[in-house]
Amino acid sequence: MSDMHNIIILGAGHNGLVTAFYLAKAGFKPLVLERRPVVGGCSITEEFHPGFRCSRLAHAAGPIRSDIVGDMELAGHGLKTYTPTIRVLSLSHAGNLALYGDTARSQQEIAKFSQKDAANYAEFQQSLARIGEVAALLMKITPPDIDEPGANNLWELLKTGHKIRGLGEKDLYRVLRWAPMAVADLVAEWFETELLRGTIAAQGIFGTFLGPWSAGSSATLLLRAASDSNLAGPASYIAGGAGALTAAMAAAAQAAGAEIRTSCEVTAINVNDGAAKGVTLANGDEIAAQTVISNADPKRTLLGLVEPHHLQPSFLQRLQHYRMNGTVAKVNLALSGLPTFKGVDGDVAARLSGRIQISLEIDYLERAFDASKYGAFSQHPYIEAMIPTLWDTCLAPPGKHVMSIYMQYAPYGLRNSDWNSQREALGHTVIDTLAEYSPNLPSLMEACDVITPKDLEQTYGLTGGHIFHGELALDQLFTMRPLLDWAQYRTPIKGLYLCGSGTHPGNGLTGGSGANAAREIIKDLRKSN
Repeated sequence: MSDMHNIIILGAGHNGLVTAFYLAKAGFKPLVLERRPVVGGCSITEEFHPGFRCSRLAHAAGPIRSDIVGDMELAGHGLKTYTPTIRVLSLSHAGNLALYGDTARSQQEIAKFSQKDAANYAEFQQSLARIGEVAALLMKITPPDIDEPGANNLWELLKTGHKIRGLGEKDLYRVLRWAPMAVADLVAEWFETELLRGTIAAQGIFGTFLGPWSAGSSATLLLRAASDSNLAGPASYIAGGAGALTAAMAAAAQAAGAEIRTSCEVTAINVNDGAAKGVTLANGDEIAAQTVISNADPKRTLLGLVEPHHLQPSFLQRLQHYRMNGTVAKVNLALSGLPTFKGVDGDVAARLSGRIQISLEIDYLERAFDASKYGAFSQHPYIEAMIPTLWDTCLAPPGKHVMSIYMQYAPYGLRNSDWNSQREALGHTVIDTLAEYSPNLPSLMEACDVITPKDLEQTYGLTGGHIFHGELALDQLFTMRPLLDWAQYRTPIKGLYLCGSGTHPGNGLTGGSGANAAREIIKDLRKSN
């Protein structure tokens, strides 16, 4: 059986849906093919125990770029967001630290630990906000071709350069100095409280194979500042779970003219004479197309779906060394009631409505990273948890709760073991770690859903179990994401493009990679017509 479409998009994750929307809005008719029975990729809401639903993987939404939210009219398609007053509650046996969206309120909390840190917090926050405005501009442009930068690329860089000069000498110096630094050194220059250091430094290592003492981990913190410069970290959540976001995106794309097919697995990208000609499905059907766009990661796309003889050996070798070994596991708990935490009183719901974090100090985070370097998961992990049922009661039966937990570090490759045999042990480690601060948590458990890095690859299509489609390291960002000379969403195969998080800016659920890719693809399509 053969079918014909001009444009095919592989994967209905958030970036694929954003790309489909902009292409459809520009007058094209993209066909989105999704391997799983639901749209969403890593942004999904699923039932993991009877009556209990949650954001099965990603539980924070980027935040999605405001221009994308407006263009897609996501609110009109049912999107409702929630932003808690307290962004993060950082747990400690010596006293918990709450950081707010409001800087002044965060300072009041920090002052309980250190007056000096409270004063420095405001200056650091203000500087990061100014730098974040410039970084946000970089996130929206297409990285230039180093050898032959086009006029549009140069113009965008000039505009960004003008904004950078407007930072002033002090902030400009900070950008140049901070980016290659270890985030441990950066926070130590500003703060003396270990709990505050660990809380902020965690934003520089989340989802990466980096520890706080790794060079360049500060660059990840700056990257995050482009979408949200608050030192407390992101705090944008979706009513109905993350799947409600991609459901709204799918509705917007379809309303604009895109077609979406689920349970439609692509097993090969067909290439002839150096150009993409369509795809082959798992059932043997072929769909012809002049343009193929992949929301899958670079390795899965170019090393898994394309026959190697269509690519130069030098390109294949470079791509094989693109780093994407995951370090994050996800644990979802079905709870019969709300857990109590030591030191959390007063308006308990308000204090627990944001992220609940265990990142006690820099050395605690570094030791967690050390375990992964030698092929083991940490027995005392960095944890980011949330209880979405505090504000979204539809996710669990009345009076019951869901806890959604990121656990780091859990390396994709275990030494002398495998994830099938270690799944239960990983769950126990997460529960035991949380129980140090919430003693009644184990007694409330009705179910424990453990998603290992291997599951992220096999079930959700993330090569190496990497949630960002590739390491967020200095040598894999901007003009080098995924590879130098191939950072403009195009590939060596004519008509084959990348639009996923393995391209610039590649930072979580912002939609930036999809929007940027769509802009470049539309340019090419209009030139060819």
